[in-house]
Amino acid sequence: QLQLVESGGGLVQPGGSLRVSCTASGRTLEYYAIGWFRQAPGQERERISCINVRDGRTYTADSVRGRFTVSRDNAKNAVYLQMNSLKPEDTAVYYCAADPGNYVCPLHPDYWGQGTQVTVSS
Repeated sequence: QLQLVESGGGLVQPGGSLRVSCTASGRTLEYYAIGWFRQAPGQERERISCINVRDGRTYTADSVRGRFTVSRDNAKNAVYLQMNSLKPEDTAVYYCAADPGNYVCPLHPDYWGQGTQVTVSS
């Protein structure tokens, strides 16, 4: 059974940076597509970035392109989301999710982490 744990969230000032991590256990991520999602209070969940762990293909949503970068470390069985130039509207709970298959983004994720809170405020 694959388990995902997010970490690295916190409080940051506008314009600052954070890196959130998604660490897996139970199975190797090599054959999975991993997505980063976020959900702010009262808003729908938004998919913001994805990566195919095996070959490194990525996707980034228009809302964060140029500021957020997804990467992976296969040796650590982890995926990361580097977030730069953060804005107050980036405040949300950030989740990673996984789906087996040779996709860039998980189609119907079977596995979700518990989420990590990111708050951008002065």
